Amino acid sequence: MSKLFQQIKINDKITLKNRIIMAPMCQYSSEDGFLDNWHFQHYISRAVGGVSAIILEATAVVPEGRISYGDLGIWKDEQIESYQKLTTEINKYNCVPGIQLAHAGRKASTEKPWLGHGEIKSDEENGWQTVSSSNLPFNETDEIPHELSITEIKELIVEWGEATERAIKAGFQILEIHGAHGYLVHQFLSPLINSRTDEYGGSFENLIRFVLEIVEEMKKFITTESLWIRLSATDWAENGWNLEETIKLCKILKENGVEVMDISTGGGVSHQEIEIKKNYQVPFASAIKNEVGCITGAVGLIFESNQAEEILQNNEADLIFLARELLRDPYFALRAAKELGDDIKWLQQYERAKNNHYA
Repeated sequence: MSKLFQQIKINDKITLKNRIIMAPMCQYSSEDGFLDNWHFQHYISRAVGGVSAIILEATAVVPEGRISYGDLGIWKDEQIESYQKLTTEINKYNCVPGIQLAHAGRKASTEKPWLGHGEIKSDEENGWQTVSSSNLPFNETDEIPHELSITEIKELIVEWGEATERAIKAGFQILEIHGAHGYLVHQFLSPLINSRTDEYGGSFENLIRFVLEIVEEMKKFITTESLWIRLSATDWAENGWNLEETIKLCKILKENGVEVMDISTGGGVSHQEIEIKKNYQVPFASAIKNEVGCITGAVGLIFESNQAEEILQNNEADLIFLARELLRDPYFALRAAKELGDDIKWLQQYERAKNNHYA
């Protein structure tokens, strides 16, 4: 059997049936943070399609943490019930439900992508005041974000814990911190964004303080669930957050109970310089896997079964996070198994198509 379709044990309670993970991808289809019918169609179809786990899109821990007004949220108890219905359905297909808990920071208050994706000013409809580690905007034309006070940081960490508790009540078994792509956690990590001079800025120990305190708060509620994190391993910019610092952080995160490092890159600053190509982020996942000795996921421009298998066989990652390829093909796992020569079980309702369709 290919490595892509081998099981992997995450902890004593969670074993994934294969190495294919549905990566978080915003759908911008929510009202007031609630799930819409679209989300049920979107996620359950991928569970039917054979992925081993689904990580829900960036789900805001507070309303002003949404990237856009169309983002999901988990900041109030009323939102729990619909998530319970979704996790129940996902579980039916031997697929582990996960959620990415997030705060967009200075990259919040934007329009939906198909309506322009630009910043919505705080005094405009569907807009609000953004916050960040410092008062530096992402783009020069953006509104100046409010620099969070220490009191506000402490309050936000508590709210992150409350969101964690709601997610667990909703049935999510994987809880992922969004620490990448220039959103709030990343805004504390990157010295290009974080210009603070207090206990949350300056030294490496201070830059990582915010994320470690989030981890500590989340662990108050976690029992059998698995704690994951998505990180940008580099800012792709001079003097920015880099791979060496990411490795140091991941070692500390592993010691503090984070079980999977989901490794991406970039998104922190507008002047980043990235050469985007096939597997361009895989070396970062590989370095972290081999330096830290943790379960690591690779993501970004992975769209072929043989490509995914090669990454695993080369010991560059343990998990393959698929994003846009699953938008193109919800049944990627079924196709990949056929291409790699693996005989996996299809749902009985679809079994009649297993051989003829790919004859």
